[in-house]
Amino acid sequence: MGWNLLGPLVQILLKKEEKNLPHCLAILTHLLEVCSPKELLVGLLEQVEEAHPDSIAETVILLLQPLQKVLLRLGGRKASSVGMALSTLLGQVARLPVPQTKEQEEDDVFSLCRCCSALLVFVRPFVEEAKQSGTPTPKEDELRTELLKLNFATEILLLCHGLLRRREVPGFLEEEVCYPKESLASLAYLLFVQHIAMDTFPTVFSSVFVLQCNMEYINLFLSRTEESRLQKGLDLYEKSLVRLEDNSLPVQLMELKSFFSVPQRTKALKVLQLSINKFDTEAKYKFFQCMLKTSHHAGVEGYIIKNIKNQIDFALKPEKGNEWFMGVHLLPLLHQVLCLPQGPETDLLQNLDRVMESLNLLRYLLIRDKEWKNQTGIWTELYKIEERFMKPLRMGLNMSKAHYEAELQNTKDNSKKTNAKESQTQESVCSLTVGNEKMPNMTPEMQLQVLHSALHTFDMIESVLARIEEIIEVKEKP
Repeated sequence: MGWNLLGPLVQILLKKEEKNLPHCLAILTHLLEVCSPKELLVGLLEQVEEAHPDSIAETVILLLQPLQKVLLRLGGRKASSVGMALSTLLGQVARLPVPQTKEQEEDDVFSLCRCCSALLVFVRPFVEEAKQSGTPTPKEDELRTELLKLNFATEILLLCHGLLRRREVPGFLEEEVCYPKESLASLAYLLFVQHIAMDTFPTVFSSVFVLQCNMEYINLFLSRTEESRLQKGLDLYEKSLVRLEDNSLPVQLMELKSFFSVPQRTKALKVLQLSINKFDTEAKYKFFQCMLKTSHHAGVEGYIIKNIKNQIDFALKPEKGNEWFMGVHLLPLLHQVLCLPQGPETDLLQNLDRVMESLNLLRYLLIRDKEWKNQTGIWTELYKIEERFMKPLRMGLNMSKAHYEAELQNTKDNSKKTNAKESQTQESVCSLTVGNEKMPNMTPEMQLQVLHSALHTFDMIESVLARIEEIIEVKEKP
């Protein structure tokens, strides 16, 4: 009789109708006390499994307390039943959508956080029973094993030591457990970012070793597209880095593939700078070389070039010199910086950040490093830089300005013709093609604004280039 009542009772309770709620709760409480716990367990788990996709969270939260009471009534024979219940519950919870943004996570729009919190309350009495002092009985060991399968880290971490000490007992564990990378990454995040159970983490590991281990999990987080995963990856990277002293990471770590893979915008930039600060001088040098070769992003390249300028400035200070950012080591890096990716045909607007930082670096070197000192070697390589960088840039500037000035004149002419048509009743819309790419439809006014902005950018580049040419001309005069 009780088995047949569970389905209708659960459906009415999920509707939360005030007139029926007290009576249904009273009936359910009575059934939990008088019916067979085994039959009730099967019936309740059946209701969990058959829950409608839109009501999974509500069903799980509603039935957790009844399930706990039923399992406690089973006494010492509950281990396998606890494992079966947890497997069913977590299988349903895993179907809930994962929050993709911080706002969704805070508002718990999918009730995932409520379910996880309720599951911790549900499992607590079984954890308390499993960690009782004294020599564990076979049934207690069986319960511990069932609980540890589910990795309730915050509740049962203290059980791990006692359980894993028995791994050497023949037949206790027949094979090594291979944990999913996603689970280990989440554990690393909870440990080092949220500081959950941090007091139980061994303190014998060096900060460099911890960072090295975490890089695999950081890469895993940052390889995803969900905002929440990216944020967790950046947070874990930041927390792993702040434990280190500046200039403490040896160059040998650059051989690890994971360090090349890691560098939401502002947060990522902050973490990138933090990681640069931690490398020693040689590692910084090789990191800059690698980023300039692999990034293919003008903004990132510009940021790296700005860091190179800062390192050169530091090296040129009295008693601060180092061999990596002066002289023969610096020159290959300078040639890597002072070039145009596609020569004179380089898209100067798309590569603006790189071009401007390169010009600023060259201007700084010519002013800061006196010709008679030539500590950076810039003056001996100047003729190469003029041929490979300055002349192609001047040619590219002239071609770009001519192209945009022609586009500007055509747009003005077309605008005049359009305004002269008395029959036109709607605001005209036109398109613009720049660098073989068709831009979104714009009004003539918007198109003129874009062209003027581009020409202004070219003027800005030209002014810095002219200043560099002026410095060189003054130096070359007898």
